[in-house]
Amino acid sequence: MQFTNTQKRASAWCLIAALVVLALWLLGPVLTPFVVAAVLAYALTPLVNKLDSLGKGRMPRVVAVILVELLFVFSLLGLMLLIVPIMAKELPLMREQVPLLADRLNTGLTPWLAQFGIQVSLDVASIKAVALKYLNANYEEAFGSVLSSLKLGGSVALAVIGNGVLIPVALFYLLMDWDRFVARLLELVPLQMRASFDGFTNEADSVLGQYLRGQLLVMLAMAAFYAVGLALFGLDLALPIGIFTGLAMFIPYLGFGIGLLLAVLAGLLQFASLKALVMVAVVYGIGQVVESLFLTPRLVGERIGLHPLAVIFALLAFGQVFGFVGVLIALPASAVLLVGVRRVKERYMTSKLYQG
Repeated sequence: MQFTNTQKRASAWCLIAALVVLALWLLGPVLTPFVVAAVLAYALTPLVNKLDSLGKGRMPRVVAVILVELLFVFSLLGLMLLIVPIMAKELPLMREQVPLLADRLNTGLTPWLAQFGIQVSLDVASIKAVALKYLNANYEEAFGSVLSSLKLGGSVALAVIGNGVLIPVALFYLLMDWDRFVARLLELVPLQMRASFDGFTNEADSVLGQYLRGQLLVMLAMAAFYAVGLALFGLDLALPIGIFTGLAMFIPYLGFGIGLLLAVLAGLLQFASLKALVMVAVVYGIGQVVESLFLTPRLVGERIGLHPLAVIFALLAFGQVFGFVGVLIALPASAVLLVGVRRVKERYMTSKLYQG
């Protein structure tokens, strides 16, 4: 069977794509910081270029890169530090409320379960003793337990610290030389394919830009919704928990889950009643419905042309194959793949094979 030049080129590109996917799968742990840095560099390069152009050559690019990277790092630290006021207020409340919650749980849950023939006997004294032991532990014991856990899980701790150092370093060099890297990649594209390749990358760049803007709108809208919703129920920590939940939604599922747990804990400690569960069920239930069925599909999914079912499938599929990094890059990567599928479909619809 004789293959045409077009078929040979298509086969070669398919083989290259398969090898790239295999390398990503095999080298996932090693490539993780570089993939994260590349995604961040793609998102932050327009801001660096904007500062660079505003400087009109008087400000070195390295200054613009440092300013943008510091802005990103401080923003990330600010998001993480939202948890500090939560924990600073919750720990004293936990010392006070845990004994009361244990008593209420025993007096309320045991008779209710007995109606269904379930006999439960809680050792309230032991629960109180264990809880208060950990909550009243001094900082030396806490620091010692952290050190022992780091020794037991040394490889995990080393990996986390290593990635925390490597990602900013890789991001710095990528931001400095992003245009040069892109130009070198373009040099590898055959001249006869340069026009179609440029069209593909321009379309993919437009789609990814729409995705980032849509995701930012979703995060800001949900941060405001959760903060206002929790405040209407009278939660003292409504503002930090609401903002954290909304902004952490950039990491699908994980950000929402952490925010939900923080809201449940804060509600139980402040109200010590079913009001806490009702508050979380109403605010987070409505928020999840609005975000999943309306905001994300319309502001993110429709902007990149993905059906809501395709969005869910992409998150699950990329997470299964590439782990945590896969969840982060699922929708952007799916957007690029969608552009490729569109072009393949256009070629097929205009081919003799389809038209007969």
